[in-house]
Amino acid sequence: MKVAFVGKGGSGKTTLSSLFVRHLAGRGLPVVAVDADINQHLGVALGLDEALAAKIPALGDRLPEIKEHLRGDNPRISAASAMVKTTPPGRGSRLLRFRGDDPFHEAGQEVHGVTLLATGPFNDDDLGVSCYHSKTGAVELYLNHLVDGPGEYVVVDMTAGADTFASGLFTRFDLMFLVAEPTRKGVGVYRQYTEYARDYDVAIRVVGNKVQSEDDVAYLREHVGNDLLTWIGQSAAVRALEQGRADTALEDGNVAALDRMRAEVDACVKDWDRFQRQAVEFHVKNARRWANAATGQNLEEQIDHGFRFPAAYPG
Repeated sequence: MKVAFVGKGGSGKTTLSSLFVRHLAGRGLPVVAVDADINQHLGVALGLDEALAAKIPALGDRLPEIKEHLRGDNPRISAASAMVKTTPPGRGSRLLRFRGDDPFHEAGQEVHGVTLLATGPFNDDDLGVSCYHSKTGAVELYLNHLVDGPGEYVVVDMTAGADTFASGLFTRFDLMFLVAEPTRKGVGVYRQYTEYARDYDVAIRVVGNKVQSEDDVAYLREHVGNDLLTWIGQSAAVRALEQGRADTALEDGNVAALDRMRAEVDACVKDWDRFQRQAVEFHVKNARRWANAATGQNLEEQIDHGFRFPAAYPG
């Protein structure tokens, strides 16, 4: 399952995504965690030393190699340079196995049983001339080509705000956890996200964070209704993790919240036909809006209408 953590800046999105990743890995479940946040803090939140986290190869800096690998022998893609972030796979493309032998997973860092990938931060060459979409494009290509199987979890810590809705990236996930504080700004982000996703059959569940009382829970229920899945309360264990200590057990109520989140993910039904249909839809939109002009080609010709994802990756 492909899972995103989204929300406004400061909501605790990275903290909750790291807690969920730790929760899965602690139960022996296979997890790939992807740091797609411009601040790149997920590695440290998972327990990596800051210096080691900073050395994880940035996917955003390896796009030529990534595109050449994914292109494979697909005759509809004239060159790797003609691939854009929305380019969908077709017959001849290389599909990705979960934790497979490919440029994505080879760049990962193992941390406590988790494979951690990173888009990379802005660097000096990016400042003033680029947007973070150039980095998250690597994540979109990864998700577009990854055939994940039952019991395999890909957890992506997205950048704050509405960037998840750029170029159709939001349709690449089986479930989106929207981290919301019990405040007007917190529930305001929920309304924005649900409006964006309204016509695309995207599953969004709200996870309340920094909840201190029943009044906070009631506030969230009033504003997000049945989309409120669970909530995380004030936690000495989380504070210890944020201070670099892992010597305090997570409270029972917060463990139960993480269990509830996992159950919601496991209840999702994979729909590969919809996944490919939405990939094609947004590739056409991007081709017509900017990508055809940017590449000098008609990128709609990259679409292989006869392609179907395998129900399970062969071999």
